[in-house]
Amino acid sequence: MTTLPALKRFLYLALGLVAGLSVLIPQAMAATSDWAVNEGGRMRLIVLPPDGGGIYQGALVIEPQAGWITYWKEPGDAGIPPTLTPHEGSAFSVEEIAFPVPKLLDKSGLRDIGYDATVLLPVTLKGPADGGEHAIDIQAFIGVCQNICIPFQADLSLSIHTAAPANPVEAALVARARTTLPEAPSETFRIVAHTMHDDHKQLDLTLELPEGVTDPQIFVTGPSGHVFMDHDVLKRENGRMEVAVKIGKLPKNYSISGQEWGVLILGNDRAMESALAFE
Repeated sequence: MTTLPALKRFLYLALGLVAGLSVLIPQAMAATSDWAVNEGGRMRLIVLPPDGGGIYQGALVIEPQAGWITYWKEPGDAGIPPTLTPHEGSAFSVEEIAFPVPKLLDKSGLRDIGYDATVLLPVTLKGPADGGEHAIDIQAFIGVCQNICIPFQADLSLSIHTAAPANPVEAALVARARTTLPEAPSETFRIVAHTMHDDHKQLDLTLELPEGVTDPQIFVTGPSGHVFMDHDVLKRENGRMEVAVKIGKLPKNYSISGQEWGVLILGNDRAMESALAFE
């Protein structure tokens, strides 16, 4: 799994190559917005030309200032998760924002989940595939935090020609972003079973863990705005671990029937993300 410091070094190298190659690469191939900047950091949007079905892959690049952080899809005790919203009337829609493996950032008793260095969030857009040139105008909204959390909102704009080849450096950055995502469940790293107690105060999980993972971090994402991080180990046996996750207060009149939650498990240098379906 790629570490964030290594990713940051790669990003600086790649952006330097973009500048150095700008005289060689036709402008129509460039599909990167200008940097938006505030006191806590800066961000920009990279978008590649679409496939035949009008699906565009890209990345939101966020560079927090030294000592600042930005947030995962569920920020923890405080913070703002990233959102991308196309301008009204846009021909583009945001199909997905994916999230690289985050860190648990514990400061003065507040537990945040996010990133304390440069991060690229993989983005999937849907839009025209007609061979023409189109403007992409998207409002990005993230949180950056040092001693206090500051909303960071910016309009990110770029122009892309749907028939042009991708800028190779931008393509490399977007591909690199995908390598920082958690792995999918496998036979050796997965949720074997899950059971929610009737009072919705405890979620029991049976985990299949890779060899050497004995004290995993577990993030359970429930309804929007809710993440549960505390668990007790009930049993360990033959590579499996049974844990009881403490479920905090849920929304009033919330029904878990038919809902899908998420689980992210971090252990040693690996991370796995899985969905939990409740009947």
